[in-house]
Amino acid sequence: MKKTVLVFGLLILALLLLFQISKYSIVSGNLQVEMAIAVVAIVFFLIGVYLNKKSLHRNKLPQGEIDYQKIEALGLSKREYEVLREISKGASNQEIADRLFLSESTVKTHVSNVLLKLNAKRRTQAVQIALEMQIL
Repeated sequence: MKKTVLVFGLLILALLLLFQISKYSIVSGNLQVEMAIAVVAIVFFLIGVYLNKKSLHRNKLPQGEIDYQKIEALGLSKREYEVLREISKGASNQEIADRLFLSESTVKTHVSNVLLKLNAKRRTQAVQIALEMQIL
């Protein structure tokens, strides 16, 4: 957290310095307005490329086999695991019930059990935890 605040603080400082230099250049007549705007645009572009590489292209976990031992260690039943797989596809309780030939109340029970066993508060968090544990 401190590193992120420091990086953004330095970026803001660099931009302020850039603006002051461009303001000085325009006032002194050494540089045209278009050139100052182009320099600012290039700096913003480079910052965007840097942030994109840092945040969006993190190394992902290697795609491996599903770890069935972890599923058993969590105590997930076969039906609960099927419900978790459907949750990861973005299905609603009614859609899961239709696909697995269950009642909606049974699906709700299975979803509650999955959330409890994965120590998750929301369905999306359960899917994220399951992906990190490599059980999906």
